[in-house]
Amino acid sequence: MGGITLERDGAVAIIRFDRPDKLNALTLAMYDELGAAFAEVRDDDSLAVAILTGAGDRAFCVGADLTESIPALAEGRFDISEWDAAHQKHSTLFKPVIAAVNGLCLGGGFEIMLSTDLRIGADTAEFGLPESGVGVVPAGGTLTRLTRQIPYVWAMELMLLGDRIPAAQALRYGLLNDVVPAENLLETVLERADRLVRKSGTALATIKEAVLRLGDLPQHQAFHSEALYGQKAFTAPDAHEGLTAFTDRRPPNFPSRHNTKPRST
Repeated sequence: MGGITLERDGAVAIIRFDRPDKLNALTLAMYDELGAAFAEVRDDDSLAVAILTGAGDRAFCVGADLTESIPALAEGRFDISEWDAAHQKHSTLFKPVIAAVNGLCLGGGFEIMLSTDLRIGADTAEFGLPESGVGVVPAGGTLTRLTRQIPYVWAMELMLLGDRIPAAQALRYGLLNDVVPAENLLETVLERADRLVRKSGTALATIKEAVLRLGDLPQHQAFHSEALYGQKAFTAPDAHEGLTAFTDRRPPNFPSRHNTKPRST
């Protein structure tokens, strides 16, 4: 049947869509499991970063299973808001989440990718929102997120036409940070994760929370709230240690990272 797995490697959590024989299509249970995995990363102080990827080399995730999840939704057996945790709507996970897009990234898989903070794609990856072709819409966060993340005309082209695009085009659109050879994908993403683990956990969480919460505020109100976030960070123990380490010309030993361990190599 497959499901969602969470593997720990030091301070890095690797969350996988683990149903490769079905291109990692999401069952109803997998939506619940994914939301639970994000919550586990949020609540575990020993975890600093999450990587989200797909099992196998054919797909990251092709979205909801057309034989289960979509019919259940279409028949009104449950509300799409029950998937909010999996789509990271209203999320309080302020640790970085990196998407390692290793193949087909379609529909709900694309939508979940949009909820991540950094995205690296394999050169073999493909991206698309085919919902309009089957009479539904990408309502897993995409109707809200996509036009805020990339230019309007490109977002509308993806949603209205539903065409697939290759990784190079996704990079040009601004959906990805980088494209690498498929065989180097996980190594590249783990290197990014290791770099994040060495940063201040307080600083990273403050940046992410502020960006997510200030974007919809009027500018004058956002500036006021930004100052409060900044003051919180500047007066935290991590800031004291970081500035002391800078003066002493040594690597910082951030208090926020005292419960974390490096990855095994």
